[in-house]
Amino acid sequence: MTSQTTIDKAPPPQDPASAPAKGLRGHPWLTLFSVAIGVMMVALDGTIVAIANPAIQKDLGASLADVQWITNGYLLALAVALITAGKLGDRFGHRQTFLIGIAGFALASGAIGVSDSVTLVIVFRVLQGVFGALLMPAALGLLRATFSADKLNMAIGIWGMVIGASTAAGPIVGGLLVEHVSWQSVFFINVPVGVIALVLGLVILKNHRAENAPKSFDILGILLLSGAMFSLIWGIIKAGEWTWGDGRTWAWLGAAVLLFVLFAIWETKVKEPLVPLAMFRSVPLSAGVILMVLMAFAFMGGLFFVTFYLQGVHGMSPVDSGLHLLPLTAMMIVSSPVAGLLITKFGPRVPLVGGMVATAVACFGMSTLSSGTGTLTMSVWFALLGLGLAPVMVGATEVIVGNAPLELSGVAGGLQQAAMQVGGALGTAVLGAVMSSRVSAEFAGNWKDAGIPVPPDPKLEEAAEFAAVPPQLADAPGMTSEMFAKITGVIHDTFVSGMGFAFTVAGGVAVVAALVATQTKRGDIAEAGVGTAHI
Repeated sequence: MTSQTTIDKAPPPQDPASAPAKGLRGHPWLTLFSVAIGVMMVALDGTIVAIANPAIQKDLGASLADVQWITNGYLLALAVALITAGKLGDRFGHRQTFLIGIAGFALASGAIGVSDSVTLVIVFRVLQGVFGALLMPAALGLLRATFSADKLNMAIGIWGMVIGASTAAGPIVGGLLVEHVSWQSVFFINVPVGVIALVLGLVILKNHRAENAPKSFDILGILLLSGAMFSLIWGIIKAGEWTWGDGRTWAWLGAAVLLFVLFAIWETKVKEPLVPLAMFRSVPLSAGVILMVLMAFAFMGGLFFVTFYLQGVHGMSPVDSGLHLLPLTAMMIVSSPVAGLLITKFGPRVPLVGGMVATAVACFGMSTLSSGTGTLTMSVWFALLGLGLAPVMVGATEVIVGNAPLELSGVAGGLQQAAMQVGGALGTAVLGAVMSSRVSAEFAGNWKDAGIPVPPDPKLEEAAEFAAVPPQLADAPGMTSEMFAKITGVIHDTFVSGMGFAFTVAGGVAVVAALVATQTKRGDIAEAGVGTAHI
């Protein structure tokens, strides 16, 4: 292995994506449609399950920790397996790994639906994460191999639109299914969708194998990277329970750093590395990875609080809260393909910087939300957030995947998805800590200012972190309607203050991301339209 990456430019006919497809198999736009169905299933599952968690807890008698593991088990499995799964696609072909991912994800979903214990639900959620990890990088690898460079941005724009729309639609779909059918239907719905995606994939998808595709596996590299990702995500997840000052949190994060260092050292010595480090000599690719982390930090971390704000402070049902997020969804649907066109024409730098600036403005705007904010004001900030996220989702993805050699497109897709998972987990944990610190600092003072004659209950302070007024509070001994209204006001006002502080931090992160975006540029592979990288 040599450490230098060189690009051999060739005339367009040699580009595998430039050859016209004959019939259904390998047709670029049909390929996009086929992978979009599978990606939609996984993206929808990311948010739809959150709506079902309370019903699962009640039906199966699960503890709070059990319910958290329904989400955390999936997140851990997905984050740990993504890059390795991308490498499997590079080695054996993205069509095969995509189809296996689809079939496994659908089967695991059906198994959850018939599970009669929370332990089985968690086990099959972990399997969902593993199969989802196979599916997502393979989808990007298929797009990278099928579309020529001049159409790749548009394809990724539509791909990003599907992910954004599915993610935001999760609370609406989940709310309808849980309210009118059952929590099991949230998982059963993946079975027919999976069958459709599998049939389409068998008929339409064409397997692409790059000339320089890897022929062996870096087993030690897989173990080191998997251990590093597990330690990182585990440390972030448990920080909410242990606190950021706990030695256990930093022990896991320290282990992650050590394993990442060992992984990097090993990758410079092995003949066919899992992640060739020379990839990161590409400024656009490295900047794209950083942008994905920062974008997911601000978006997923901030969106976590919006659901509690709508349902807790404004008393909306899950369906109503999902409907109030439609401006965000609609703007992502409209602007993602447009962002793809703009990036193709003008390059990624201006759209990426503009997108992160819009995201920052939206976050700062949402920091001003109050208990009395109306739907119109909320919709303006949600729409601006969707407008800002779309070009970043499209541009950063194209920068990562489009600037990777074809034989490493699966690894690049895994990097893109792993960056999103790490950023989302970090954003939720860090902004959660920010929220908690502000609530702790203000709750007692707000309680005193409200003139409530009894001492503040620590359990109510915890409730303020989620804008949740305990339903049994109204029936507490000596509780009057006036006192109940005051306590409710304290809980909501304290939550809103904490949420505003969290969104201010998220806006600051978005500003940093905008500065990172100024360093992006169209890479050599995208400029050439074709090329083979030898690493």
